[in-house]
Amino acid sequence: MNRPTLEAVAARAGVGRGTVSRVINGSPNVSEKAREAVRQAIEELGYVPNRAARALVTRRTDTVALVVSESELRVFDEPYFAGTIRGIGSALSETGLQLILAMAQSAEEHERLEHYLTGQHVDGVLLLSLHGDDPLPGRLEAMGVPTVLGGRPVGPAPYSYVDMDNRAGARQAVKHLLGLGRASIATIAGPQDMGVGVDRLAGYRDALLSSGMPELVAYGDFSEESGASAMRELLAEHPGLDAVFTASDLMAVGAMRVLKAAGRAIPGDVAVVGFEDSKAAAHTDPPLTTVHQPTEAMGRQMAQLLVARINGEEVRQPVVILDTHLVLRESA
Repeated sequence: MNRPTLEAVAARAGVGRGTVSRVINGSPNVSEKAREAVRQAIEELGYVPNRAARALVTRRTDTVALVVSESELRVFDEPYFAGTIRGIGSALSETGLQLILAMAQSAEEHERLEHYLTGQHVDGVLLLSLHGDDPLPGRLEAMGVPTVLGGRPVGPAPYSYVDMDNRAGARQAVKHLLGLGRASIATIAGPQDMGVGVDRLAGYRDALLSSGMPELVAYGDFSEESGASAMRELLAEHPGLDAVFTASDLMAVGAMRVLKAAGRAIPGDVAVVGFEDSKAAAHTDPPLTTVHQPTEAMGRQMAQLLVARINGEEVRQPVVILDTHLVLRESA
């Protein structure tokens, strides 16, 4: 049996081919009577619109790309990405847009991806985990591809991004440690080529400023192993420290492992606070005090902003900053 054509739908509905096209593409310039006739004909014939042909007419692909500048291992291992992608998926599922996931770390991978994204294969792009002054957002916008970032970049601010209030969250975490009477508070900061790493370190410094305490800083890349390595470094240089604020829960897990191996009781000898409030935080030993960040809400906001831009709507608030709050458990 041959697949029904647009012409067959037009003949059954008693209208022109252009009217059928306008109904399928959601144009308002069709009478209600004609729209109903076309809908009935589509149902009777079992007509399925040809997406490729529709794309030629509308210049829309109904596809959105999510680009993550990290390795596959990190994307599928770290809870931050899972939560954000869940939020993006749930928001897009209501729109009929398809989501494709791309990971690119090297300059060559970014270049190949840029050619694909600017070649009319997608209607818009979501970017996560950018490092340094990445030129990709600017190039996409210059080529007319609507783009929304997850997280504030360290370079020039793009037109649109969604982020957590990382600085305030870190400040609250360290003020909590000060309130517990801790006298030597270290931090394991995130990468300084990312806005999130810069902002969480700034929040730590804000809180310490009024206390007169020296800054004790080591750096990680948000992974568990980097947290362990940084904790070893801090203990070697500052054996008297009695608290540590880590810029991610995974780094806190690594830090706690090292502290236990060194014979330090948590929180008796060293209090530990993380950032994220991942599922793992409630199951560490002891359970981790951490800053909650709404990753799914961030993903939803990113998708909603992008859809609005794709549809040509006026975006009154192109930058969205989401609140964080401290979740108290036994580690601090």
